[in-house]
Amino acid sequence: MNAPDVGLPHGLASTGEPPPDDCADWRAVLAARHGRGPVPEGTALATLYGPLCAPRRTSCAFAHLAQSLDGRIATAGGMSRWLSGAEDLLHTHRMRALCDAVLVGSQTVLHDDPQLTVRRCTGTSPVRVVVDPERRLDATQRVFRDGAAPTLLLVAEDRAGEGPDPGLAELVPIVRIAGQLDPLEIRRVLARRGLTRLFVEGGGSTVSRFLAASALDRLQITVAPVILGSGRPGLVLPEISDLAKSLRPRTRRFDFGDDTLIECIFDD
Repeated sequence: MNAPDVGLPHGLASTGEPPPDDCADWRAVLAARHGRGPVPEGTALATLYGPLCAPRRTSCAFAHLAQSLDGRIATAGGMSRWLSGAEDLLHTHRMRALCDAVLVGSQTVLHDDPQLTVRRCTGTSPVRVVVDPERRLDATQRVFRDGAAPTLLLVAEDRAGEGPDPGLAELVPIVRIAGQLDPLEIRRVLARRGLTRLFVEGGGSTVSRFLAASALDRLQITVAPVILGSGRPGLVLPEISDLAKSLRPRTRRFDFGDDTLIECIFDD
């Protein structure tokens, strides 16, 4: 299924930043997400985002990765800007606006220093969640200092008393399960705080852990028409020897300019 015309508004500001998208179709999606109107129908944005903003009885988690044709999300040195195009970047901001929290791993914060706020479309920035079990970040990154949105730093319970000052972030200890921070436990901890719609934005290792733990309702993979030939892989899951054990979700497909987004549906 293709959904045309879900890209950026025409024209860029002189700073290089596009004006925030505030089209009527997007406002209708936001209204539905916050219970101020019905889930819209009949528009490209409604087709793409309607299922994501529909009311849900339990918590949910969506994830997104942008990758090359050969499955790489960054160079070996960690460079990933900008692998996919402007329309996919706008989509990422829209996903943030539709969710209560946006979650990334420590390596994404270290290499990209992302803001994780909503800037390219109308909407409220979600709570920012950084997963850093061993407290390896030095807390100089923007998410810990800019105050642009509330930030939670998830750490292993046994490391909560160690490490640098978390800045403006709230330290949230989480018990280890089999030596790791379990994605399902992370979802439970966030849901108890009222953060029931989670957007797992990266990186590849973090998304892979959530997928391996069956902790994702939907996974969106945007494929850019480039071949890197080397670099960091996107999804890395436990090895299988039988194709019958591979994941075969239902899918939807959308065109984002030259990029293609494939949405994998694991749970409605």
